Parts: sequence; structure tokens; C-alpha cells
Amino acid sequence: MKAVTIKQLKDELSHTPALDLKELCLHLARFKKENKELLTYLLFESHDEEFFIQNLKEEVDIQFDDINTNSFFYIRKSIRKILSSIKKHIRYSKKKETEAELLLYFCKKLKAFKPSIGRSTRLQNIFDTQVRMIKKAIERLHEDLQYDYQLELDELLENE
Repeated sequence: MKAVTIKQLKDELSHTPALDLKELCLHLARFKKENKELLTYLLFESHDEEFFIQNLKEEVDIQFDDINTNSFFYIRKSIRKILSSIKKHIRYSKKKETEAELLLYFCKKLKAFKPSIGRSTRLQNIFDTQVRMIKKAIERLHEDLQYDYQLELDELLENE
């Protein structure tokens, strides 16, 4: 079965009654975990972005505490898992402020992590890539926010 375009879906959904839309959403939520998470964000968390960000930071803290530090292989694997979770939540939000703040927080946690990421080229590359992503996100923000986030980024980078 070939999927139709977004425009075709949009047109069809505009002609669908509200009760049927509700059933479609519930069916989507049952079908895949990401759909359920997205609906949860849209219905319960999107109105309070600060609360959403704070919850994610707490979740990231817990994930960093649970990292197996026996070898850099396990550390890398856990770091990539944390990062993919953060990126998924950034996609849900679609706000550049959220992206900049969460990536900055991730980089701060990664830099403070023991054993040092400087001892692993791959972990250092993950850090450098995220710094580039933060810079891109900051460029798309309002000037006042750009200044604030740039200060945070400079503070993060000067301690290297």
C-alpha cells in the first residue's frame, strides 16, 4: 500500500466528522509508541513549555546517572540513546528555544561526565556536533534570546 501525500490527508481530514477524528487519533496512539508520546505532548504538555523542558532535564539527569561506565562502548551507547530521546522530544516541540536549551543542557551534562569525554574521540565528536546544532538553533532565535543562549554556549566552551 502506498501512502498518500500530506495534502490529500489534510483534505480528507477536513471532511471527517469530529467523532471519527477522535477515533483515528486513538487508533494512531495504539499503533505506535511515538504517536502516543506526541499526542501526550500536544494534549498535556504543549501549553507549559517550561514544565516540559524541566521534566526532560530531570529525565536526562536520571539517564546520565544510570550510565554504565565500565567501558567507553557502553558510555557511547547510553549517550546516543539519551541524545536520540532528546531529539525526539525536540521534534515534538518544534520550538527553537526548546531545542537550544535542551541541547545546551545535554552538552553541559556530557562535558561534566566522568570519565572525561576528552579520552574518547567519538564522544568528543558527539559533543562537537551538538555544539554546531546549538549554534544553528541560536541563529534562528530572537536577538535577545540569541544573546542569552550565546552567553551560555560561550561559558560551556571556555571551560574546555
